[in-house]
Amino acid sequence: MKLWEVASGRELRTLAGHSNLVFSVAFSPDGMTLASGSWDRTVKLWEVASGRVLRTLAGHTFWVRSASFSPDGKTLASGSGDGTVRLWGVAE
Repeated sequence: MKLWEVASGRELRTLAGHSNLVFSVAFSPDGMTLASGSWDRTVKLWEVASGRVLRTLAGHTFWVRSASFSPDGKTLASGSGDGTVRLWGVAE
């Protein structure tokens, strides 16, 4: 995945860590964390400022198609091709 500065179109950084295609991304409400869902059946939480992986969430049995933070940023919902939705506590 790549992060871009919208105003200039300049690439800020590349985030590498999933072992397969990425299908979903979501920023936390404060913009400091990015969640990404992948064909590798995981959701990764990234620190936007540094690009480092904070956590890897595993539990789906098929690719992760969607990800969305709760308004307070403490919960992440992920939806999968296995027909499940999982809720994750992501507050640090």
